[in-house]
Amino acid sequence: MNSLLPGPIPLGLPPAPVLSGRSVLVVDDDRLNRRILAAILCPEGCKVIEAETGEKGLELYALAPPDLVLLDVMLPGMNGFDVCREVGRRYGENAAPVIFITAKSDSDDVVEGLAAGGIDYLPKPIRPKEAVARIRTHLQIRGLLAEQRLLVDQLSKANTAKNRFLGMAAHDLRNPLASIRGLAEFLRDGVVGRLTPGQLDLVETIHTASKEMLVLVNELLDLSTIEAGELKIFRETADFAKIVDKAVYLENIEASAKRTIIEIVPRDRPPSISLDPNKIRQVVDNLLSNAVKFSPPGSRIAVELDAVPGAIVFAVRDQGPGIPEAERGRLFKDFGRTSVRPTGGEKSTGLGLAICRKIVEAHNGTITAENLPGGGCVFRVSIPY
Repeated sequence: MNSLLPGPIPLGLPPAPVLSGRSVLVVDDDRLNRRILAAILCPEGCKVIEAETGEKGLELYALAPPDLVLLDVMLPGMNGFDVCREVGRRYGENAAPVIFITAKSDSDDVVEGLAAGGIDYLPKPIRPKEAVARIRTHLQIRGLLAEQRLLVDQLSKANTAKNRFLGMAAHDLRNPLASIRGLAEFLRDGVVGRLTPGQLDLVETIHTASKEMLVLVNELLDLSTIEAGELKIFRETADFAKIVDKAVYLENIEASAKRTIIEIVPRDRPPSISLDPNKIRQVVDNLLSNAVKFSPPGSRIAVELDAVPGAIVFAVRDQGPGIPEAERGRLFKDFGRTSVRPTGGEKSTGLGLAICRKIVEAHNGTITAENLPGGGCVFRVSIPY
Protein backbone atom coordinates (compact mmCIF):
# COMPACT_ATOMS: atom_id res chain seq x y z
CA MET A 1 0.00 0.00 0.00
CA ASN A 2 1.24 3.53 -0.74
CA SER A 3 2.23 5.84 2.11
CA LEU A 4 -0.57 7.69 3.86
CA LEU A 5 1.77 10.57 4.66
CA PRO A 6 1.45 13.63 2.39
CA GLY A 7 5.03 13.67 1.12
CA PRO A 8 8.40 14.14 2.83
CA ILE A 9 9.01 15.06 6.43
CA PRO A 10 8.34 18.82 6.95
CA LEU A 11 11.51 20.92 7.01
CA GLY A 12 10.59 22.25 10.45
CA LEU A 13 11.16 18.84 12.04
CA PRO A 14 14.70 18.26 13.36
CA PRO A 15 16.65 15.59 11.45
CA ALA A 16 18.13 14.20 14.66
CA PRO A 17 18.28 10.38 15.06
CA VAL A 18 15.24 10.19 17.31
CA LEU A 19 15.07 6.39 17.34
CA SER A 20 18.03 5.87 19.66
CA GLY A 21 16.86 4.91 23.14
CA ARG A 22 13.18 4.78 22.15
CA SER A 23 11.03 1.77 22.96
CA VAL A 24 8.72 0.26 20.35
CA LEU A 25 6.07 -2.33 21.21
CA VAL A 26 5.54 -4.77 18.31
CA VAL A 27 2.28 -6.73 18.52
CA ASP A 28 2.06 -9.44 15.83
CA ASP A 29 1.13 -13.11 16.01
CA ASP A 30 3.68 -13.92 13.30
CA ARG A 31 7.08 -14.48 14.95
CA LEU A 32 8.90 -13.91 11.65
CA ASN A 33 7.32 -10.45 11.26
CA ARG A 34 8.35 -9.56 14.80
CA ARG A 35 11.90 -10.68 14.08
CA ILE A 36 12.04 -8.66 10.86
CA LEU A 37 10.89 -5.50 12.65
CA ALA A 38 13.36 -6.07 15.47
CA ALA A 39 16.14 -6.53 12.91
CA ILE A 40 15.17 -3.22 11.31
CA LEU A 41 14.80 -1.18 14.52
CA CYS A 42 17.49 -2.51 16.86
CA PRO A 43 20.40 -1.27 14.68
CA GLU A 44 18.78 2.19 14.90
CA GLY A 45 19.12 2.08 18.70
CA CYS A 46 15.50 1.15 19.46
CA LYS A 47 14.45 -1.15 22.27
CA VAL A 48 11.92 -3.57 20.79
CA ILE A 49 9.28 -5.23 23.01
CA GLU A 50 7.42 -8.14 21.42
CA ALA A 51 3.91 -9.50 22.01
CA GLU A 52 2.08 -12.21 20.05
CA THR A 53 -1.48 -11.24 21.06
CA GLY A 54 -3.41 -8.05 21.70
CA GLU A 55 -4.02 -9.02 25.31
CA LYS A 56 -0.29 -9.61 25.89
CA GLY A 57 0.48 -6.31 24.18
CA LEU A 58 -1.82 -4.42 26.58
CA GLU A 59 -0.20 -6.19 29.52
CA LEU A 60 3.33 -5.25 28.39
CA TYR A 61 2.18 -1.70 27.62
CA ALA A 62 0.96 -1.29 31.21
CA LEU A 63 4.28 -2.57 32.61
CA ALA A 64 6.44 -0.20 30.54
CA PRO A 65 4.60 2.33 28.32
CA PRO A 66 6.39 2.43 24.94
CA ASP A 67 7.12 5.41 22.76
CA LEU A 68 5.31 3.84 19.80
CA VAL A 69 3.23 0.75 18.98
CA LEU A 70 3.44 -1.32 15.79
CA LEU A 71 0.20 -3.26 15.75
CA ASP A 72 -0.94 -6.07 13.47
CA VAL A 73 -4.59 -5.86 12.45
CA MET A 74 -5.33 -9.60 12.30
CA LEU A 75 -4.65 -11.02 15.76
CA PRO A 76 -6.05 -13.99 17.68
CA GLY A 77 -8.53 -12.79 20.33
CA MET A 78 -8.68 -9.00 20.28
CA ASN A 79 -8.01 -7.65 16.81
CA GLY A 80 -5.72 -4.71 16.24
CA PHE A 81 -8.53 -2.16 15.99
CA ASP A 82 -9.91 -3.18 19.39
CA VAL A 83 -6.44 -3.09 20.96
CA CYS A 84 -5.90 0.42 19.58
CA ARG A 85 -9.22 1.62 20.98
CA GLU A 86 -8.36 0.15 24.38
CA VAL A 87 -4.99 1.90 24.43
CA GLY A 88 -6.74 5.20 23.69
CA ARG A 89 -9.38 4.57 26.35
CA ARG A 90 -6.83 3.75 29.04
CA TYR A 91 -4.17 6.36 28.35
CA GLY A 92 -6.00 9.19 26.56
CA GLU A 93 -3.79 11.97 25.22
CA ASN A 94 -0.74 10.28 26.74
CA ALA A 95 -1.23 7.14 24.63
CA ALA A 96 1.68 6.14 22.42
CA PRO A 97 1.06 6.56 18.67
CA VAL A 98 -0.13 3.39 16.95
CA ILE A 99 0.95 2.36 13.47
CA PHE A 100 -0.97 -0.57 12.00
CA ILE A 101 0.83 -3.39 10.18
CA THR A 102 -1.35 -5.14 7.66
CA ALA A 103 -1.46 -6.84 4.32
CA LYS A 104 -5.00 -5.45 3.87
CA SER A 105 -5.14 -2.23 1.88
CA ASP A 106 -8.87 -1.69 1.39
CA SER A 107 -9.91 1.90 2.03
CA ASP A 108 -12.52 0.73 4.55
CA ASP A 109 -9.76 -0.89 6.62
CA VAL A 110 -7.70 2.29 6.46
CA VAL A 111 -10.66 4.36 7.60
CA GLU A 112 -11.48 1.95 10.43
CA GLY A 113 -7.89 1.96 11.62
CA LEU A 114 -7.70 5.76 11.68
CA ALA A 115 -11.09 5.92 13.40
CA ALA A 116 -9.81 3.50 16.05
CA GLY A 117 -7.01 5.93 16.87
CA GLY A 118 -4.20 4.78 14.61
CA ILE A 119 -1.98 7.38 12.97
CA ASP A 120 -0.58 5.42 10.03
CA TYR A 121 -0.25 2.06 8.24
CA LEU A 122 2.75 -0.06 7.30
CA PRO A 123 1.94 -2.47 4.48
CA LYS A 124 3.24 -6.02 4.37
CA PRO A 125 5.78 -7.03 3.31
CA ILE A 126 7.69 -4.52 5.39
CA ARG A 127 10.04 -2.23 3.48
CA PRO A 128 12.85 -1.33 5.94
CA LYS A 129 13.64 2.22 4.75
CA GLU A 130 9.95 3.17 4.62
CA ALA A 131 9.30 1.67 8.06
CA VAL A 132 12.23 3.57 9.64
CA ALA A 133 11.23 6.83 7.94
CA ARG A 134 7.60 6.59 9.11
CA ILE A 135 8.51 5.60 12.66
CA ARG A 136 11.11 8.36 12.91
CA THR A 137 8.58 10.94 11.67
CA HIS A 138 5.90 9.96 14.18
CA LEU A 139 8.37 9.87 17.06
CA GLN A 140 9.56 13.35 16.11
CA ILE A 141 5.96 14.57 16.08
CA ARG A 142 5.31 12.91 19.45
CA GLY A 143 8.38 14.63 20.88
CA LEU A 144 7.25 18.01 19.58
CA LEU A 145 3.77 17.49 21.03
CA ALA A 146 5.31 16.61 24.40
CA GLU A 147 7.37 19.80 24.28
CA GLN A 148 4.26 21.76 23.36
CA ARG A 149 2.30 20.34 26.30
CA LEU A 150 5.20 21.18 28.63
CA LEU A 151 5.33 24.73 27.26
CA VAL A 152 1.56 25.16 27.63
CA ASP A 153 1.78 23.90 31.21
CA GLN A 154 4.60 26.34 31.98
CA LEU A 155 2.68 29.22 30.40
CA SER A 156 -0.41 28.27 32.36
CA LYS A 157 1.56 28.35 35.61
CA ALA A 158 3.13 31.68 34.66
CA ASN A 159 -0.31 33.09 33.83
CA THR A 160 -1.65 31.91 37.19
CA ALA A 161 1.27 33.56 38.97
CA LYS A 162 0.68 36.75 36.96
CA ASN A 163 -3.00 36.80 37.92
CA ARG A 164 -2.13 36.25 41.58
CA PHE A 165 0.40 39.10 41.46
CA LEU A 166 -2.06 41.44 39.71
CA GLY A 167 -4.74 40.59 42.24
CA MET A 168 -2.44 41.24 45.20
CA ALA A 169 -1.08 44.49 43.74
CA ALA A 170 -4.55 45.77 42.82
CA HIS A 171 -5.95 44.85 46.23
CA ASP A 172 -3.09 46.60 48.06
CA LEU A 173 -3.39 49.73 45.90
CA ARG A 174 -7.15 50.10 46.06
CA ASN A 175 -7.49 51.30 49.67
CA PRO A 176 -4.75 54.01 49.47
CA LEU A 177 -6.20 55.29 46.19
CA ALA A 178 -9.70 55.42 47.65
CA SER A 179 -8.29 57.41 50.59
CA ILE A 180 -6.53 59.86 48.26
CA ARG A 181 -9.72 60.37 46.29
CA GLY A 182 -11.78 60.85 49.45
CA LEU A 183 -9.33 63.34 50.96
CA ALA A 184 -9.23 65.27 47.69
CA GLU A 185 -13.03 65.51 47.81
CA PHE A 186 -12.86 66.89 51.37
CA LEU A 187 -10.39 69.55 50.25
CA ARG A 188 -12.38 70.36 47.10
CA ASP A 189 -15.63 70.72 49.00
CA GLY A 190 -14.08 73.10 51.54
CA VAL A 191 -14.44 70.80 54.56
CA VAL A 192 -11.09 72.02 55.94
CA GLY A 193 -11.40 75.61 54.76
CA ARG A 194 -11.59 77.62 51.55
CA LEU A 195 -8.93 77.05 48.92
CA THR A 196 -7.42 79.53 46.56
CA PRO A 197 -8.19 79.00 42.84
CA GLY A 198 -4.68 77.61 42.30
CA GLN A 199 -5.03 75.21 45.22
CA LEU A 200 -8.47 74.12 44.04
CA ASP A 201 -7.09 73.40 40.57
CA LEU A 202 -4.38 71.19 42.08
CA VAL A 203 -6.93 69.32 44.23
CA GLU A 204 -9.15 68.76 41.19
CA THR A 205 -6.17 67.27 39.33
CA ILE A 206 -5.40 64.97 42.28
CA HIS A 207 -9.05 63.91 42.49
CA THR A 208 -9.34 63.17 38.77
CA ALA A 209 -6.06 61.23 38.65
CA SER A 210 -6.89 59.17 41.74
CA LYS A 211 -10.36 58.37 40.38
CA GLU A 212 -8.93 57.19 37.05
CA MET A 213 -6.29 55.09 38.82
CA LEU A 214 -8.94 53.55 41.05
CA VAL A 215 -10.98 52.54 38.00
CA LEU A 216 -7.89 50.86 36.50
CA VAL A 217 -7.03 49.08 39.75
CA ASN A 218 -10.59 47.81 40.14
CA GLU A 219 -10.58 46.53 36.55
CA LEU A 220 -7.25 44.77 37.08
CA LEU A 221 -8.63 43.18 40.24
CA ASP A 222 -11.75 42.05 38.38
CA LEU A 223 -9.67 40.66 35.53
CA SER A 224 -7.34 38.69 37.80
CA THR A 225 -10.34 37.26 39.64
CA ILE A 226 -12.04 36.22 36.40
CA GLU A 227 -8.93 34.72 34.80
CA ALA A 228 -8.21 32.75 37.96
CA GLY A 229 -11.62 31.13 37.52
CA GLU A 230 -12.92 32.76 40.68
CA LEU A 231 -15.75 34.83 39.20
CA LYS A 232 -18.75 34.03 41.36
CA ILE A 233 -22.30 34.87 40.35
CA PHE A 234 -24.74 35.32 43.24
CA ARG A 235 -28.15 35.17 41.66
CA GLU A 236 -31.31 36.56 43.13
CA THR A 237 -34.63 37.69 41.71
CA ALA A 238 -34.04 41.31 40.72
CA ASP A 239 -35.69 44.10 38.77
CA PHE A 240 -33.43 44.82 35.79
CA ALA A 241 -35.29 48.08 35.14
CA LYS A 242 -34.43 49.42 38.62
CA ILE A 243 -30.76 48.62 38.03
CA VAL A 244 -30.86 50.56 34.76
CA ASP A 245 -32.82 53.49 36.25
CA LYS A 246 -30.28 54.00 39.04
CA ALA A 247 -27.29 53.60 36.74
CA VAL A 248 -28.68 56.12 34.22
CA TYR A 249 -29.45 58.65 36.97
CA LEU A 250 -25.90 58.54 38.34
CA GLU A 251 -24.20 58.45 34.94
CA ASN A 252 -26.17 61.51 33.83
CA ILE A 253 -24.45 63.43 36.62
CA GLU A 254 -21.05 62.51 35.16
CA ALA A 255 -22.28 63.07 31.58
CA SER A 256 -23.38 66.61 32.37
CA ALA A 257 -19.73 67.69 32.26
CA LYS A 258 -19.85 66.98 28.50
CA ARG A 259 -23.42 68.34 28.15
CA THR A 260 -24.46 64.80 27.19
CA ILE A 261 -27.87 63.41 28.11
CA ILE A 262 -28.73 59.75 28.63
CA GLU A 263 -32.39 58.96 27.96
CA ILE A 264 -34.33 55.77 28.65
CA VAL A 265 -36.59 54.89 25.73
CA PRO A 266 -40.07 54.17 27.21
CA ARG A 267 -41.04 50.51 27.00
CA ASP A 268 -43.12 48.10 29.05
CA ARG A 269 -41.12 47.17 32.13
CA PRO A 270 -39.73 43.65 31.79
CA PRO A 271 -40.34 41.09 34.54
CA SER A 272 -37.91 40.53 37.39
CA ILE A 273 -35.48 37.71 36.65
CA SER A 274 -32.70 35.72 38.34
CA LEU A 275 -29.35 37.51 38.05
CA ASP A 276 -26.47 38.93 40.07
CA PRO A 277 -27.53 42.60 40.58
CA ASN A 278 -24.03 43.85 41.42
CA LYS A 279 -22.39 42.20 38.43
CA ILE A 280 -25.11 43.29 36.00
CA ARG A 281 -24.91 46.82 37.41
CA GLN A 282 -21.20 46.71 36.60
CA VAL A 283 -22.01 45.82 32.99
CA VAL A 284 -24.66 48.57 32.71
CA ASP A 285 -22.32 51.16 34.24
CA ASN A 286 -19.52 50.25 31.85
CA LEU A 287 -21.67 50.45 28.72
CA LEU A 288 -23.16 53.79 29.78
CA SER A 289 -19.74 55.18 30.66
CA ASN A 290 -18.31 54.06 27.32
CA ALA A 291 -21.20 55.66 25.43
CA VAL A 292 -20.53 58.98 27.14
CA LYS A 293 -16.78 58.60 26.77
CA PHE A 294 -16.79 58.00 23.01
CA SER A 295 -19.66 60.29 22.00
CA PRO A 296 -18.99 63.95 21.21
CA PRO A 297 -20.02 66.59 23.76
CA GLY A 298 -23.70 67.47 23.62
CA SER A 299 -24.76 63.98 22.49
CA ARG A 300 -27.97 62.14 23.33
CA ILE A 301 -27.56 58.52 24.31
CA ALA A 302 -30.54 56.18 24.12
CA VAL A 303 -31.03 53.30 26.53
CA GLU A 304 -33.49 50.52 25.76
CA LEU A 305 -34.72 47.68 27.96
CA ASP A 306 -37.11 45.15 26.56
CA ALA A 307 -38.40 41.62 27.12
CA VAL A 308 -38.25 39.18 24.22
CA PRO A 309 -39.21 35.50 24.36
CA GLY A 310 -36.87 33.89 26.88
CA ALA A 311 -34.62 36.88 27.54
CA ILE A 312 -34.29 40.51 28.60
CA VAL A 313 -32.37 42.73 26.20
CA PHE A 314 -30.53 45.85 27.35
CA ALA A 315 -29.18 48.17 24.65
CA VAL A 316 -27.18 51.42 24.59
CA ARG A 317 -27.11 53.57 21.42
CA ASP A 318 -24.41 56.20 21.26
CA GLN A 319 -23.48 58.93 18.76
CA GLY A 320 -19.80 58.15 18.55
CA PRO A 321 -17.72 57.26 15.48
CA GLY A 322 -18.58 53.56 15.64
CA ILE A 323 -16.21 50.60 15.51
CA PRO A 324 -13.67 50.29 12.67
CA GLU A 325 -14.52 47.05 10.86
CA ALA A 326 -10.90 45.88 10.85
CA GLU A 327 -10.75 46.22 14.65
CA ARG A 328 -14.00 44.52 15.67
CA GLY A 329 -12.09 41.43 16.78
CA ARG A 330 -10.32 43.40 19.54
CA LEU A 331 -13.48 44.77 21.09
CA PHE A 332 -14.23 42.25 23.86
CA LYS A 333 -10.66 41.04 24.44
CA ASP A 334 -8.42 41.87 27.41
CA PHE A 335 -6.70 45.24 26.81
CA GLY A 336 -8.43 45.25 23.42
CA ARG A 337 -8.49 48.96 22.68
CA THR A 338 -9.37 50.17 19.20
CA SER A 339 -7.99 53.21 17.39
CA VAL A 340 -11.08 55.22 18.44
CA ARG A 341 -10.20 57.61 21.24
CA PRO A 342 -12.46 59.14 23.93
CA THR A 343 -13.78 62.56 22.89
CA GLY A 344 -13.07 64.31 26.19
CA GLY A 345 -9.58 63.02 26.95
CA GLU A 346 -10.92 60.32 29.26
CA LYS A 347 -8.78 57.27 29.99
CA SER A 348 -9.54 53.85 28.54
CA THR A 349 -7.82 50.66 29.71
CA GLY A 350 -9.37 48.25 27.22
CA LEU A 351 -10.47 46.01 30.09
CA GLY A 352 -14.06 47.12 30.68
CA LEU A 353 -15.69 45.37 27.73
CA ALA A 354 -13.68 42.19 28.28
CA ILE A 355 -14.96 42.07 31.87
CA CYS A 356 -18.50 42.79 30.69
CA ARG A 357 -18.34 39.88 28.25
CA LYS A 358 -17.19 37.48 30.95
CA ILE A 359 -19.89 38.63 33.37
CA VAL A 360 -22.60 38.32 30.71
CA GLU A 361 -21.37 34.88 29.65
CA ALA A 362 -21.39 33.79 33.30
CA HIS A 363 -25.14 34.58 33.15
CA ASN A 364 -25.37 32.42 29.97
CA GLY A 365 -26.06 35.60 28.02
CA THR A 366 -24.54 37.37 25.03
CA ILE A 367 -23.10 40.82 24.39
CA THR A 368 -22.72 42.27 20.90
CA ALA A 369 -21.85 45.55 19.22
CA GLU A 370 -22.77 46.88 15.79
CA ASN A 371 -22.44 50.13 13.92
CA LEU A 372 -25.62 52.07 13.18
CA PRO A 373 -26.45 53.17 9.61
CA GLY A 374 -26.62 56.84 10.53
CA GLY A 375 -23.50 56.79 12.69
CA GLY A 376 -22.82 55.68 16.20
CA CYS A 377 -22.89 52.24 17.70
CA VAL A 378 -25.28 50.04 19.66
CA PHE A 379 -24.23 47.58 22.34
CA ARG A 380 -26.74 44.86 23.24
CA VAL A 381 -26.79 42.56 26.22
CA SER A 382 -29.19 39.62 26.30
CA ILE A 383 -29.76 37.80 29.59
CA PRO A 384 -31.91 34.65 29.35
CA TYR A 385 -34.56 33.71 31.90
